[in-house]
Amino acid sequence: MTAEPTAAPGALPRTGPLSDVLVVDLSRALAGPHATMMLADQGARVIKVEAPGRGDDTRGWGPPFVGEQGRQESTYFLSANRNKESITLDLKDEADRDVLLALVDRADVLVENFRTGVLERLGLGIESLMQRNPRLVVLSITGFGHDGPEGGRAGYDQIAQGEAGLMSLTGSGPDDPQRVGVPIADLLSGMYGAYGVVAALNERHRTGVGTVVRTSLLASVVGVHAFQGTRWTVAGEVGRSAGNHHPSIVPYGLFHCRDGSVQIAVGSEGLWQRLCAAFGLDPAAEGMATNPERVANRERVIAAVQAVFADWDAEPLLARLAEVGVPAGKVRTLDEVYAWDQTASQGLLVGVEHPTLGHLTLPGPPLRFFAGDGTEVTRRDHEAPPTLDEDGAAIRAWLKEE
Repeated sequence: MTAEPTAAPGALPRTGPLSDVLVVDLSRALAGPHATMMLADQGARVIKVEAPGRGDDTRGWGPPFVGEQGRQESTYFLSANRNKESITLDLKDEADRDVLLALVDRADVLVENFRTGVLERLGLGIESLMQRNPRLVVLSITGFGHDGPEGGRAGYDQIAQGEAGLMSLTGSGPDDPQRVGVPIADLLSGMYGAYGVVAALNERHRTGVGTVVRTSLLASVVGVHAFQGTRWTVAGEVGRSAGNHHPSIVPYGLFHCRDGSVQIAVGSEGLWQRLCAAFGLDPAAEGMATNPERVANRERVIAAVQAVFADWDAEPLLARLAEVGVPAGKVRTLDEVYAWDQTASQGLLVGVEHPTLGHLTLPGPPLRFFAGDGTEVTRRDHEAPPTLDEDGAAIRAWLKEE
C-alpha cells in the first residue's frame, strides 16, 4: 500500500486499518457509494468525483430533503456518503480529465459503476488507467455482469431483485412476490465489492500489482441464495415465498398475540421441548415429534402455537420465552430501533457536523475492532457526507503540491 495520502485541509485525521489507502470514487447512486463508504469507515481517504452542477444521482432522490431552501440535502445521499470528500469534474473536459488522471496516479483504488463501455468512450478505459498506475486496484460494479448474453443491461435494484429470484422468495405466499424493503441488491453489491477490494489490496501487498475486481447486482443476490440455492441445485426443489415462516424449520416465524406480534426461532429439538413444556403443548404429538415431521405438517403446528400465544400480551410472552430459553423478539419500527439502547451500545449511531445542516445523527458502521486485551480500537471520529464540490479547491491544491 502507498504511504498515507495527505488529508484535505479541515479533514479529521484518518485512523483505522485502511488509513493508508486512497480511493477515487467515480460511482454514483448506491452500490459503488456503499462500497466506498465501507472503505472510508475503516479509514480510507475517499475522494468522490461528481458531475458539476448536479452531483451524484442520489442528491436528487427525495423527498425527504432536509435543510434550508436552496441548500437542501437528500437523506438518501446522506445514507451512503459519510467520511468522504467531494470534487466536481466534467469527464468530457480535457482539463478536468487531467485532474482525474492526477488522482488516479496517486490512488490505491478506483471504484466505478458505469455501464460497460462508458469509461472507454470517455478515453478513461480501465486498461489504460492501470497502465498509468500498475498498482491500482479497480472495483467495477454492473447490473448483470460485464459479459455474457445480457452483460450490457442497465441495473437497478428492484429489477435485479426480481431477475435474481429474491422476490420469488419474499412475500406472503407464492402468488405475492415482494421486494425487500431496502435496496438489498445494491447494498450487497457494495459489500461484496468492498470485500473484493480488501482482498485485492492484500494480494497487491504480495505481488506489487493491482487487479480488477468485478461484481454485479445479479451476482450479489445469487451469492446470498444460501440454502435456497442448494435447495434447487442439489435437491431439485424450487423455493417459493412462505411468508413470515421458515421453509425448513418449524416453528420459526411470526405469531400474533393479544396486543401485537412476536417472533420465535425454534431451531433445535431441545428448543421445541422447552417451548412445549412452557406452554402446555405435547412435543411428541403425531406429526410434531421431529422437525421434518413439523415441516410436513407446518400448518397444524403453526396453528397450535398460534392458539396458545393468542391469549398472551406481547411483553409477558417475550419474558416467558426468555425465561425458558426460546429465542424470540419483537418486530420493531425504525424509530424504535434507533431509540433502542442496544442499538446505541453497538456504535450504530454516529454524530457528525454537517456544513449546512449542523449536527446530524447517522446510522453507523456495523463493524467494531478490539485489541487483544479487550480495548476497543474502533474508529470514533466520523465526517458528514460532503456538500457538492465541498473539497474541490483543497484537492486541486493538494495535487499541485505533490
